[in-house]
Amino acid sequence: MNPSTNKNGCVLTCCGRPAPTSQSSVISTLSDKMPIKCNTGCQKNAVLKRPKTGDALCKECFFWAFEEEVHHTITAAKLFTPGDYVAIAASGGKDSTVLAYIMKLLNDRYNYGLKLVLLSVDEGITGYRDDSLETVKRNEQQYDIPLKVVSYEELYGWTMDRIVQETGRKSNCTFCGVFRRQALDRGATLLEVDKIVTGHNADDIAETVLMNILRGDIARLQRCTALVTGSEGAISRSKPFKYTYEKEIVMYAYFKKLDYFSTECIYSPNAYRGYARAFLKDLEKIRATTIIDIIHSGECFSVREGIKLPTQSTCECCGHISSQPICKACVLLEGLNKGKPKLGIGKTSKVREHMNEIINEKLGDEPKQIPQTTITDAGITATHHNKNKNLDF
Repeated sequence: MNPSTNKNGCVLTCCGRPAPTSQSSVISTLSDKMPIKCNTGCQKNAVLKRPKTGDALCKECFFWAFEEEVHHTITAAKLFTPGDYVAIAASGGKDSTVLAYIMKLLNDRYNYGLKLVLLSVDEGITGYRDDSLETVKRNEQQYDIPLKVVSYEELYGWTMDRIVQETGRKSNCTFCGVFRRQALDRGATLLEVDKIVTGHNADDIAETVLMNILRGDIARLQRCTALVTGSEGAISRSKPFKYTYEKEIVMYAYFKKLDYFSTECIYSPNAYRGYARAFLKDLEKIRATTIIDIIHSGECFSVREGIKLPTQSTCECCGHISSQPICKACVLLEGLNKGKPKLGIGKTSKVREHMNEIINEKLGDEPKQIPQTTITDAGITATHHNKNKNLDF
């Protein structure tokens, strides 16, 4: 299959072609060196060195090791029960494509008894999401898994292209991240699924730990390493790739010749996560186990008893999960609809004032005040603790 390109000439898939330039460095092949035997003792020549363990493996043994590690993560945590209807968050990228392939393979191999569906979110980014959705549609046919697509336009009346026109590129990832998380929940509710699985890998989780530490986001720091998230009564989300390195996902997709989309979002170059990612890669050069070490550190964080943290409930406007009376998505959407795109982003006092106005306007009751919280570009974090600054982690 010849490589596909968009109108800008960007390569879209990895099906039957060399790995993209930006990812070729992670394909540690051994074919151009003196033949090394696979460490498993199968007597075949090794073709790669696993970043995670350093083992030299042939393709078949690498595939088996990769698949069995994901299977172990699933079974050890008892992520599913027979009969579950599971939505796979599918963007067309390497992580979600490999996840869809692995979920299909393991479901058949070990008879999980799951009903699978692909769930995609169309943010409305011309030249990026429209192209990646074509990849997801091909995956639908390749893996024989039905597909459901929900869009920002149908859910919120806005596309990311229009939002960026209003807000500029400084805060666009805040809007997109908040809306996408809720869009997945809304899509899952429409499908009436039991659970959602996402392609978040070990690198993603380690980056999130670093970001939450740097932002002082205590509430999210406590739950960002959880294998399963979701409050009681809500559709839970799980991360089967929690301990899977991004490099190994790329290797798996490359050697399996999976069809995936590999172009970066046109609005993401200045995203805060990118700086955390670069820092993480620098640390990994010095210490190979950095990613897993950071995840384990995040798992061990705890907050001293008596420190009050936000509790998840439901938004009084839309009914979706929120730690405040009005969720972040509703606040941002209200700002867009009122011509105040910066509503919900900025100084704590200003945001709280606007949120109080929305609460009183929406509910029409006696004036209500939301609790004093620390509000950042990333959302609402820990309860204000000026008097309790000495946190024990």
